[in-house]
Amino acid sequence: MHRTLSLAFAVTAVAATAMPGVSVAATPDTPRWGPCPEKVAAPRLECSTLEVPLDYRDPGGRQIEIAISRLASEKPSQRRGVLVTNPGGPGITGLGWPAVLAESGLPQKVLDSYDVIGFDPRGVAGSTPVTCDLTPEQRARGNFPTYAHTAADVVRDAGKARTVARQCATSRTAWMLPHITTANIARDMDRIRAALGEPKLSYHGVSYGSYLGAVYTTMFPKRSDRIVLDSNLGPGGYDATAMRLFGRGMEDRFPDFAEFAAARPEYGLGTTPEQVTAKYFDLAERLDAKPVQGIDGTLFRGLTFGEIYGDSGMPELAETWQALDTDRPLPIDPPPGSMDNFMSARFHVVCGDTRWPGTVREYQRNVAVDRLKYPMLGASTAGIGPCAFWPTERVEPPVSIGDRGPSNVLMVQNERDPGTPLAGAQELRRAFGKRATLVTADQGGHGVYPYGRNTCANDTATAFLTTGQRPSRDLACAAEPVK
Repeated sequence: MHRTLSLAFAVTAVAATAMPGVSVAATPDTPRWGPCPEKVAAPRLECSTLEVPLDYRDPGGRQIEIAISRLASEKPSQRRGVLVTNPGGPGITGLGWPAVLAESGLPQKVLDSYDVIGFDPRGVAGSTPVTCDLTPEQRARGNFPTYAHTAADVVRDAGKARTVARQCATSRTAWMLPHITTANIARDMDRIRAALGEPKLSYHGVSYGSYLGAVYTTMFPKRSDRIVLDSNLGPGGYDATAMRLFGRGMEDRFPDFAEFAAARPEYGLGTTPEQVTAKYFDLAERLDAKPVQGIDGTLFRGLTFGEIYGDSGMPELAETWQALDTDRPLPIDPPPGSMDNFMSARFHVVCGDTRWPGTVREYQRNVAVDRLKYPMLGASTAGIGPCAFWPTERVEPPVSIGDRGPSNVLMVQNERDPGTPLAGAQELRRAFGKRATLVTADQGGHGVYPYGRNTCANDTATAFLTTGQRPSRDLACAAEPVK
């Protein structure tokens, strides 16, 4: 979905009961819907803004803006409520996501049943944005640390990571830094629900959006209607464990690409999956020693990881490998003009939600383990980043996902997902206990509903959103032939 060279890889009153001592905020004003910004404008999509407290412990204090959107049901007699959505990230705009879902095949029955709501989370794009004043070099490097071959590589990356953390903590938006957390984004979601006059909200969130939904339904179980979590992070969200799981996700998913490339000898990458895999390591080693057209080994590993998020990226990835192998012009899209807000917002949430290892030695140990365990990517994703040097003060502890609350969560998950591997989804399923049902699809890629091709998983999610019916137990959907 995001084809760039950056390693971004990777959609009433607020009773904030998860934060002790939080006061109750006044009911927000009803949104005034109007045209959307040009970047997200789409047929029937309306936009507005909503003011929310920066700090929910001081609801009458400083306010920030949240940009929201609505794709209203055209069947008022069939409308049952609102479906709040999130495309993941963190740091990704969600304002245009309702229109993207509709264009991607969200069934008409769902579009008739709900006003589909999108929003830019606090700190992101059309909402009051944050910045870390990232340099072009920092933006080009992206969110993954350098692939570390030695302990000294980790030390070098530590200096770069410390610099980014300092920039975030001293930027002109540093006043927002302690409050850009998943728990506060969940509170903002509840303000959206209140502003829309709804007693409850239903939800569909992908990737990081799965964690946001899990946090919301944990904090506000009585205000949660039908919750669909797609491509699931573990119960700790985007913590150090999830970052290291990217290495496992690459190993889970890569065989699908190796099989694709081997079946197409015109790419010159090998005629067996084993030969394609060997070509990966050969190219990575060569690019570590001598970059080609600005692509070094770390960027090569990252763009490979990003392009296997979906089957549609495989032809372009194979062409990119071919170009790098023969030093021909690259077919991939150039980096966008500015990744500052996306990356800055991501750092704020990921580093602010949980505590990360704080010593270089810990990252050196982790890299040494994952370089052997997940050799394709592990020595990068186990490496050191800005979170190691983030300000230590935390407004509140992370939300603990558990089994208290209504049984109203449907989890959908691909078996071979590079970004949110099945192992993390299984951990979240265990944490939810009786609250959740897990549907797995025997397919690869990131994202199941509605853009995946597995009709078993898709039909199950549609039935839940439109009728409330879920499988009585966890469901494994068999692979389906490519049409």
